[in-house]
Amino acid sequence: MTAPQTPSPRGTARAIADHLREQIRSGTFPPGAALPTSRELAETYGVTTKTVTAGIDLLKVEGLVVGERGGRRRVRSDRPITWNLTAFERGKRRDSRSLDDWSAAIKMAGRIPAQHVTVETGQASQEVSEWLEITPGQLVIIRTRLRTVDERPFQLSTSWFPGEIAVGTLLEEEGDVAVPGGILRHIGHPQLHVRDEIRIRMPSPEETDSLALPPGTPVAEHLRIGYGQNGPVRAMRTIAPGDRHVLVYEMDLNE
Repeated sequence: MTAPQTPSPRGTARAIADHLREQIRSGTFPPGAALPTSRELAETYGVTTKTVTAGIDLLKVEGLVVGERGGRRRVRSDRPITWNLTAFERGKRRDSRSLDDWSAAIKMAGRIPAQHVTVETGQASQEVSEWLEITPGQLVIIRTRLRTVDERPFQLSTSWFPGEIAVGTLLEEEGDVAVPGGILRHIGHPQLHVRDEIRIRMPSPEETDSLALPPGTPVAEHLRIGYGQNGPVRAMRTIAPGDRHVLVYEMDLNE
């Protein structure tokens, strides 16, 4: 690939990063394209390879560039999913006996969904007890799922259910359990109303490892509390990498 023209006589790491960023945004280096080697860039900009590395490191922190084994760098090329949170779990759900609502939506988009689910019994933390409106320390069933799209991790989702409605039900079964209408409706505790909260933040080290996040990738933390007839029946917190998602809400402003 042809090396870029020298952006500035300054030849600083910041100037190199600024120019390469312009090249990426303009499409000169499209998603997935390999950048010139450090030696090629050093010759082009008239600097040392150390200065080039410092400039590219700035782009890595921004999430524009990712490194590969062997030292090659490429422009990030993730293909995001559109996650419509208005339609998610609403109305006539898309669940079947093989796919839950989330997986069905991903499959409808022409992608390949999978979910790896683990289940444990625990005690409600202060935070969880506030979400579920129960006493701290009360029994809860915890379902943690790593959601993948096209065999790549896309979401890390943890759901907490009050033990009084979850013990002895499908919610205690390991694996990706799905039933038409959703498990909560199947066991007699359908969600009638939900409340969403979304925060944007940097990931924890554990989230970075689980989701294979490149350096500098922020995440959206989506909390959905589902309410039944007598109060909350589930709290679900989903960690979604910012480079892999477009979050969509739709609403009627005439109501």
